Order: sequence, then structure tokens, then C-alpha cells
Amino acid sequence: MDDLSSTSPEHFFSDRFNVTPALMERLLGGELARRVDDADIYLEYRVNEELVLEENVVKKASRHVSQGAGVRAQAETRTGYAHTDEISLSNLEEAARQARAIADRAAGAPGVLAVPGRGRAHDLYALAEPPIVTALTRKLELLRKIDAAARAADPRIGQVIASLSSEEIVILIATASGWTIGDVRPLTRLNVTVIAEENGKREIGSWGGGGRVPFDYFLEAERWTRFATEATRQAVLKLRAVEAPAGTMTVVLGPGWPGILLHEAIGHGLEGDFNRKGVSAFAGRLGQRVASELVTVVDDGTIPNRRGSLNVDDEGTPTGRTVLIENGVLTGYMQDRLNARLMKMAPTGNGRRESYAHPPMPRMTNTFMLAGQDDPQEIIRSVPNGLYAVAFGGGQVDITSGRFVFSASEAYLIEGGRVTAPVKGATLIGNGPEALRRVSRVGHDLALDEGVGTCGKDGQSVPVGVGLPTIRLDGMTVGGTQV
Repeated sequence: MDDLSSTSPEHFFSDRFNVTPALMERLLGGELARRVDDADIYLEYRVNEELVLEENVVKKASRHVSQGAGVRAQAETRTGYAHTDEISLSNLEEAARQARAIADRAAGAPGVLAVPGRGRAHDLYALAEPPIVTALTRKLELLRKIDAAARAADPRIGQVIASLSSEEIVILIATASGWTIGDVRPLTRLNVTVIAEENGKREIGSWGGGGRVPFDYFLEAERWTRFATEATRQAVLKLRAVEAPAGTMTVVLGPGWPGILLHEAIGHGLEGDFNRKGVSAFAGRLGQRVASELVTVVDDGTIPNRRGSLNVDDEGTPTGRTVLIENGVLTGYMQDRLNARLMKMAPTGNGRRESYAHPPMPRMTNTFMLAGQDDPQEIIRSVPNGLYAVAFGGGQVDITSGRFVFSASEAYLIEGGRVTAPVKGATLIGNGPEALRRVSRVGHDLALDEGVGTCGKDGQSVPVGVGLPTIRLDGMTVGGTQV
């Protein structure tokens, strides 16, 4: 198997496709730079591998290689984008012509120059052995051990699905501002799903994790054992869950994965494109108080080995740590180059795309709320009656209004300041900005998720990270089945 990280992106594309940085710069100068405000060329070579074990039988073993290039030209608010799955000089020249034709503005029309990326690229995930090159036999052995461990954990486990996906992506980006930058991105994820059954009742539990880490990450401290145990615990717990109450109540969110609510309910509303277009609930509110003074939210793409981290974004801008809300005050938006140019702001390293076939847009990386001062157990003790939610499943958000509905996949009643019965069917209903104002206590136990997040926007999916300390939300609407 190829170790794509063994050579630089510049040499990789030069050796395999005869496409050099000098050639890319010539294409930008000759075909794109005239009569546009910004332009770039994005080359990508991707190897994906997936292994699925179901009922101790290999149900899927696949390896897929894809490659391609995307060429973008921007003039004022217009973007021309053309892509090809064959990396060659002739195709790049044709893509450049088509992109410029779409974006071209009238000769002499005033434009706004693109702001170049600032800072130096990071080195956040250099691995001795990328997960894509680890032998399949080792991976299959791990999945079989997970299957056995999950079944041994509880006799009520009747079905186990264990999967391991890995990829490595080589990218090379040339920009109209005259610089070329590349990156080699490993990514892997282990997931365990189990079904528990008792007295004709069946429940599902799921757990997993990963990041820009090697395969051996899952073997460290037998991390895979915890994944199997947690999936089993979750499924068995649901067998005795009671119906969730409904009404207005105090809600405590646990640390880590519940940050997905933060990601969805307010994160997208802090992306530059929605604010430039005036459709976000946060548009035009920089410098205003939008949350409790206990709330500080950041997006940080520079955390080593995290799923949402990048050395550079998909426009070649180094990622950074962007403070979005500080002590309740809105301080920034996440920006790609296009929206930063039009809003006269600096790009923040949040220009992301699913692949060469998609133009970049402002997207989150690792988004989380900073820790506070409170003891998490004291936060729970402060609630006479309420809901404690520690994991969430699906949800829906309206960016313009900020309205959201999220279903809790693991939640408990709080009675007399104590966590008691597990509940099922609980949903949180509210408004993102309003929910932030309802934060009354913030724990000191900030945790990031295990490394399973995938974010969708405009038909594109990218890996992300989320995080949260324990927080208390007062007066939240909870949907359930009891009144």
C-alpha cells in the first residue's frame, strides 16, 4: 500500500501527474487572474478504506481511490467553479477557462482584492504510520475482539456491528496571490453499534471515536474496549428507560458530545456567509451581548490530532483559534476568503470543502464552549427537578431564526438534586441565541467529543469536532410523552 505521507504534496503531484507549482501559477496568471478578484486551483488525491464486521462476519471490505482538481474564480459576489476527475494540463486549462467565464466581471469594473492567508502552516498530525497503510489483518483482528467483548459484556446483546474507516488525502493549492501550499491528511474512525433485547424489547447503543491518529491509537489503554463497553451500556440502559417528561424545566448538559447542540444551534449561525447575507440570527451583532456572561465559544482548528483540525484549510489559509463569543459578547465570525473579502475582514482558516468537486465555504473545525468555575456535581445538586442530557442524536436548526429541535439519545431525570431514572423520547426545543442567555452555571470539566462528528451544509459533509463543559440551562422546553 502507498504511504502518501512519504513525500511532499508538491513532489507527489509532480511525479504522478506532471503538475508542478510553477504550472499551477502559470494557469492562474494566464487564465484566471485577469478580470477576477480571486482565484485558486485545488488538487486532491484520496484513498478511502472501510471494513465492517457484522455478526462476526465481514460484510464490507472496500478500498477506493479518487483524484481530481477544482478551479475557482471569484468576481465581486460571483463564483465560477469547474472541476475534473482527470488531473492533466488540458483539463486544468479548460476548467480555468470555464471558471473565469462564469465569474468574469466587466473589464474595468471595481473589485475588492482578496485578503491573502496569514501565518504559517501547522504540523498537527504527522504520523509514523498513517492508518491507511496498517495491514487489514490487524484491523480485522481488532473488530473481532470488539465483537467478542461486546457480547461478553451483557447476555442481552444480540447483535454487534463494528466498523473501521480510514483515509488519507493529499492536497495541493495554488492561489492568485502567488503562493502554493499542500497538506497530507490522515483520518480514521472506529465505531461500535450493538442491539440489546429483553422481553421482546430491543434498543440500540452506539459508541466510537478516532481522529487524525494512527491505528494503534485504538489499542492504547485498550481504548477499543471502552468503545465496546460504552455501546453495550447505552443499549442496556435504554431497556429500563422511562418515558421523558414534557414541559419547561431546567436542563443540565453533560460534557463532551452534547457540544453538538452548540455546534448546530449557534455554530452555523456564526459562519461568515450567513452573516454577510444577513440571514443569520447573529448578523450585524458584532460587539453586542448575545449570551450569558458565563459563555465563551471558540472554533479552533489547531488542536493536534483532532478530527476537525487542519494544518491549512481548503483554500490554503492556516487554521487558527477564533473566539466567536467572549463572556457573552459576539466577537467574530468564521470566514473563508470570499466572505472575508466581501465583509472586509481577515480569513480565519475556515474555508472547507468535501472534495475537489465542491467549492469551499465557511465551515466549523473544532467548536466548543470554554470551561467555567463550577463543580459539575454541584451543578446537578443545584437542580431540584429537571433533565440531565449526556448524548444527542439527530436535530434540526433554522439558521435564520435560530430555532432548534434536538433528540437526546441518553438522558436522565434529575430529582432532588440527584440523577435518577434514565428516560427515552426526550427532545430539547428552543432558540440558539436565547438558549445561550439561559446558561446559569458552567462546569470546569470541558471535554471534547471522542472524534465522530461529521457536519453537513449545502450538500457537503466534512469532519468536525465539538465540545462542552457541564452547563445548566434554565427554563428550557423539553418535549416528551408525559405532561
